[in-house]
Amino acid sequence: MVRVLVTGVGGPAGYSLARQLVNQGHWVLGVDMNQVHSSVADAVSVVSPSSAPGYLWELRGLVAAYEIDLVVPTVSDELVLVAEARDDFAPGVEVVIADPAPVRIANDKYLTMRCLANADVGVPDFALPGDFSSINEAMARFGGSLVVKPRVSRGGRGVQVLERAADGGRNAARVWSSLDDSWIVQRFAPGTEYAPVVYRPWQESEQDDLVVVLEKTELKHGRVGNALSVRRVPTPEAPDIARIAKAASAALGLAGPVDVDVRRMWDGTPVVLEVNARFGANSAYAPELLERVLRSYARGPMLGRTV
Repeated sequence: MVRVLVTGVGGPAGYSLARQLVNQGHWVLGVDMNQVHSSVADAVSVVSPSSAPGYLWELRGLVAAYEIDLVVPTVSDELVLVAEARDDFAPGVEVVIADPAPVRIANDKYLTMRCLANADVGVPDFALPGDFSSINEAMARFGGSLVVKPRVSRGGRGVQVLERAADGGRNAARVWSSLDDSWIVQRFAPGTEYAPVVYRPWQESEQDDLVVVLEKTELKHGRVGNALSVRRVPTPEAPDIARIAKAASAALGLAGPVDVDVRRMWDGTPVVLEVNARFGANSAYAPELLERVLRSYARGPMLGRTV
């Protein structure tokens, strides 16, 4: 049995992971900035937002008080902070997070796109709002519909599709006028959306990378947003999705669990929309992911991977 602290248990990623661990017989302390039901984990605790000055000290205190062995962050807002402090919790305590530099790049969707494009990993056309004089120029360059989203955000928050609809594009122009370069603009990929789950080993002695392809069968906001339902896709049905998810994770230099968003363009070509250096909301559909993490922990120590 491993004693595990899971952050963000009030959210879909943390809740799913906590339940998987409990069902496997591990002891779980779930933490969240909001009150959550005690049934989520063996123990629950309310903590400050990750932006609070004392957040890391709160986590360290809980690690010591509950004799935690393994810390698993699942909240996007905290990933860079926890990665930079991963060696400072307590002797023998492992943190499921990649090296700080790759985590920092993955945390910024614009930097992610630049890194992947430089590595010849397929991405949709992208830019910053400031690269265009108007929304009309952006639509002309990117061929019509646009996706805008915050460069740093949690899940699907803030994602919008801008297009010339029945109102002649007035709503799109209004949204565009409020954007600055803390946002990213992408060409809209209209095809099927996937959420492939990736595991890249920390230790060279481990097995090869793991990739499980999940298809998003229903999205929260119709054409965009978090997945309301998914289905597991056998790799032979979508080998290109598995390849691009693996290539994206490797290009960023990430290790451990990685959650990738991929969509197909109009001609079927897959492109990476974003990469999250953590367990995602759909990890229960790929139980091998948690198995590989726990196996790596048993081998220990978890070290950053140099690619």
